[in-house]
Amino acid sequence: MSTLREIAARMVAPGKGVLAADESIGTMSSRLENVGVEATAENRRIYRELLSATPNLSDGVSGIIYCDETLRQTFADGTPFAQAVHALGILPGIKVDTGAKPLPGGLEGETITEGLDGLPARLAEYAEIGAAFAKWRAVYVIGDETPSAGSIRSNANALARYAAACQAAGIVPIVEPEVLMDGTHSLERCAEVTATVHAAVREELALLNVDLAGIVLKPNMIVEGNGNTEKSSAEAVAAATVEVLKAWPDDLAGVAFLSGGMSPERATANLAAMQAIATPWPLTFSFGRALVDPALKAWVGKDDQVSDGQQALAARVDANAAAVRLRGELQPA
Repeated sequence: MSTLREIAARMVAPGKGVLAADESIGTMSSRLENVGVEATAENRRIYRELLSATPNLSDGVSGIIYCDETLRQTFADGTPFAQAVHALGILPGIKVDTGAKPLPGGLEGETITEGLDGLPARLAEYAEIGAAFAKWRAVYVIGDETPSAGSIRSNANALARYAAACQAAGIVPIVEPEVLMDGTHSLERCAEVTATVHAAVREELALLNVDLAGIVLKPNMIVEGNGNTEKSSAEAVAAATVEVLKAWPDDLAGVAFLSGGMSPERATANLAAMQAIATPWPLTFSFGRALVDPALKAWVGKDDQVSDGQQALAARVDANAAAVRLRGELQPA
């Protein structure tokens, strides 16, 4: 049986990242409908199998995050998703939070991610099904007065409780504190808020004795708000992002960035620029929309376009895997 540290190291192995295909039923249904595909459980299954069975996907993808529905479904040949992707050389993962809800006592727009009730029992079941890792997303919004101290602390505590429960169940936790791009804030403001959020998360993880070598951090990149007309260069994003991350201890297994609504091309360019900066842990990707949206638009529910969808996914995975592999070229051994 692989240890948590071994699994975490495999998730951030050189040249590989994690594919996020864990949209909720509601979100996935909306995305299907937006491209003219009926939002049924079978169509969601077909789409996730299309992604998972993309030829040679394991060359650039170490793991795939699923939602509960998908982890309980099977490939067309009857093989459960977890077993099917294991056989393809990919680790199956599971999103275990139940979503961000309004934060009682918080400021307008602030949320708390729920899902801690009954989590140990759910994790035990997911481990039995075959999940190797899990994901929990906390969301922070930048405003004139947000995120508040209450939002930062309560979400950090929930992330730590989730991470500790995962490790107790033998599952590697992806710890995802996302500072949203929504707004007109500057890159510097994003850096300030993200650093404060990360400090709280580190403190809470330490209080619950979470082994950092057995987790993967999934943060936002440091970028300006999507309503800011001044767009930062990839080099500026890379420098600011790594500067914030330097506060994390060397024993952290690795960092797998979310794309956060950036265009696929910009997310990849930022990731590539980071590889020139020395860090004690690997910097890779755990993108969702930046990888899967092109596949969905190429497939649009048509049986004769499955390969088109897979080729679109493979192109984005290859681009990001190539960006990560730059680390070996840009830094001395």
